[in-house]
Amino acid sequence: MSDGFFVAALDAGVQVGSVVTLAGPEGRHAAVVRRIVAGEHVTITDGAGRGVRGPVVAVRKDGLDIEVGEVLSAAVPAPRVVCVQALPKNERAEQAVDLLTEVGVDEIVPWLAGRSIVRWSGERGEKSLAKWQAVAREAAKQSRRLRIPVVAPLATTAQVAARLAAAPAAYVLHEGASVGVATIRPPRTEIVLVVGPEGGIAPDELAAFEAVGAQTILIADTVLRTVTAGAVAVAQLRLLADIGER
Repeated sequence: MSDGFFVAALDAGVQVGSVVTLAGPEGRHAAVVRRIVAGEHVTITDGAGRGVRGPVVAVRKDGLDIEVGEVLSAAVPAPRVVCVQALPKNERAEQAVDLLTEVGVDEIVPWLAGRSIVRWSGERGEKSLAKWQAVAREAAKQSRRLRIPVVAPLATTAQVAARLAAAPAAYVLHEGASVGVATIRPPRTEIVLVVGPEGGIAPDELAAFEAVGAQTILIADTVLRTVTAGAVAVAQLRLLADIGER
């Protein structure tokens, strides 16, 4: 059985031999729902690249104590990959965030595209953003990631264009592109990728992105759904960046 994997704050001075307490909702979940017992090994991450692993030495109704047997760390990603994801239909949004997290994206930027069917505003927007953040957190735990992807606030087209303009490498997935992803060699710094909505990226949006230097690319011979296209592209771009470094 896999180790329990949880997210909690970690003291800066934690070291092998330290005892770490897992409390709060995560601690109660571990003790009451997962029914983790003394002697089982547990991994705790702060979600920002640091973690500890060790056996449970005490169990309470509100949490666990873990003796640190190993201090873990995740290297700073190279390249750092940012996916600008146009808002999918409600039932597909969680799938998109989950898949992006599983393949190792570092930041997800929700984008209110002109052809997005879903609209975020007011309290609904706040709840939707919180939901995306929760999905990213749970997907990172399931994937045993020490770094939880950042889910940024909702961006407008102008804000996306500004982000693309500042990026070392900027790509837009588009079925009309003439450049296949296999022909590019992304840098190992930061990549910003744009995934459009179900109805496609509007001509004025595409023009705005190309005007700031973004390159349109193809990632498949077929047109992928918006919820899967980002994950496929992230995986390809990471691999191509690694190849380019060799």
